[in-house]
Amino acid sequence: MSTPNGSGELRVGLVGGGRLAEVGYLPALRAAQGVRLVAVAELDPARRRRVATLGELPDGYPDAATLLADAAIDALVIATPAAAHLADARLAAAAAVPTLVEKPPAADLAEAGQLAELTPAPWIGFNRRFETGIARLRATTPPGGEVGLRLEIGYRRSGWGAHSAADDALLDLGPHLVDLARWITRAEVTDVRRATVSPGRAGFDLVLGAARARIRCATDLPYRELIEIRHRDGTRVGQHRRGGLVAAVRDRIRPPGTHPLVASLTAQLEAFARAVHGAPEPTLGRATDGLAVMTVLESVRAAAGRGVPA
Repeated sequence: MSTPNGSGELRVGLVGGGRLAEVGYLPALRAAQGVRLVAVAELDPARRRRVATLGELPDGYPDAATLLADAAIDALVIATPAAAHLADARLAAAAAVPTLVEKPPAADLAEAGQLAELTPAPWIGFNRRFETGIARLRATTPPGGEVGLRLEIGYRRSGWGAHSAADDALLDLGPHLVDLARWITRAEVTDVRRATVSPGRAGFDLVLGAARARIRCATDLPYRELIEIRHRDGTRVGQHRRGGLVAAVRDRIRPPGTHPLVASLTAQLEAFARAVHGAPEPTLGRATDGLAVMTVLESVRAAAGRGVPA
């Protein structure tokens, strides 16, 4: 690992060659200002060659350890399955390489705690904070206000084309929604209610001080995202909506590199680069945010297991 070069451009290594890398991180790394992809690592040889080619690189590395040992990088993006995050982040921390870990931050709460204890602590890829529509919702939501949030994400995992799909709906989609509930309200979760969890779906309500959040996520439904915020009297603060049938048709004819994820990932990577160079970046997710989110997910599982009544 070397220090950032004199031009201020951040040389980034990418670990993970799955679907998110192909449609999200690779085009985002090309688009991000002040960031340059210089190395990729992927265990599967065929995907490694594909990702290296898409990243306009001559070759790739079989794993994070080899990349960290051989490549001249200033920072690392870890976009592997959650079960591999902690081990790769430990390697990066031992090499003093700043790291951005894709959500979910870890496979479980214990690993999220160990991730947060690393020095330097990684940042966490809660990229939906960087969506302009969601940022506007946060700006119009009174901090600590008596508001109700409705947060939903659904998609068909079979249509996404993931190379690894072991996570249930709660671990797959729950981190985004729990993080947004905390981020938008600027409050911590104090209680979990009405929790149900199955492999393909999860639903639960959160208490965040004076605010309440209703969260639903599914991996067996047509793609749709919804965030709606209302005052206590029922008047709407704002709404962010994406997906539906029209969007599904548009997705089928969308040119490569124009997936909706790219814009938020690009903004997140630019914030990551500024943070590595020492600038304050309050929107960028931190390891402590990841730990808080995983704490809530564990509480959801416990509540669902107890059969907490509606």
